Amino acid sequence: MAKKSVVERQKKRLMIIKKYSLLRKYLKGKIYFSSNFDEKIYYRGELQNLPKDSSFIRFKNRCLLTGRSKGYYRFFGLCRHSLRELAHKGMLPGIIKASW
Repeated sequence: MAKKSVVERQKKRLMIIKKYSLLRKYLKGKIYFSSNFDEKIYYRGELQNLPKDSSFIRFKNRCLLTGRSKGYYRFFGLCRHSLRELAHKGMLPGIIKASW
């Protein structure tokens, strides 16, 4: 189980990402479509003045049950430990243990 502080920090980071996503997209568009180099520098500075947690790249996928960040299966939203445990209990429809 991951530390609660890490999981809570991740939730806070997700809220900040949602809050600044439109502004980040607007500034990146201005940088891309501006023809003047001085404008690009200005908008780049505006982008850098935003909180660093507002960047989506800082978001880390975590297991819904344990909060584990490694061994994460995006399709299920679970880590490998939780996925295996739930599959053995038969709680994931369509998932069976492979044997050959």
